[in-house]
Amino acid sequence: MVMSCIWTAILTVSLLSAALLGNMSALSAGVLQGAQSGITLALAMGGSICLWTGVGHLMNKVGITEMLAKLFRPLLGRIFPSTRSDPVLENHLCSNVCANLLGLGNAATPMGIQAAQRLARGKNGVASDELCRLIVLNTASIQLIPANVAAVRSGLGCATPFDILPAVWITSLCSAGLGVTAAWLLGRLWKR
Repeated sequence: MVMSCIWTAILTVSLLSAALLGNMSALSAGVLQGAQSGITLALAMGGSICLWTGVGHLMNKVGITEMLAKLFRPLLGRIFPSTRSDPVLENHLCSNVCANLLGLGNAATPMGIQAAQRLARGKNGVASDELCRLIVLNTASIQLIPANVAAVRSGLGCATPFDILPAVWITSLCSAGLGVTAAWLLGRLWKR
């Protein structure tokens, strides 16, 4: 509801400003050009998302996801102690982390939702510390291959869409590390 009010206000101010300044033709040309660019970008991103989602499914079928799950098991056990007693939760979390590593937020979301639902069971609507850490980790995910960002860059005409890898690695490691640390510290302070 709030976003619809904000968008309505932005459109109203734009239309009034264009009418008062005599720029209605420029506004209509900009709207049409923006709509065309949006469709072009959506089609370019759709192909990339299909490719990387297919790679994710192949990784799952071949067993690479299970190998990564074994690799992440000690770390996830420390961040999410519930995974030690709930293998289904562990599977959802590992799949979510693997999809986020590939930069596939759209593929990671269903697994993250399933993990969040398992973490929320029996909590009577109160978010546990583990659930808060999951949300923080999902929001500030570590990405090895930023597939969606590369798709946007490629769709907008970038010749080298993956040249941002070092910056993505540093920022995603910092944001995820700081976010999980802050969630852990705030969880401890809140209990006092």
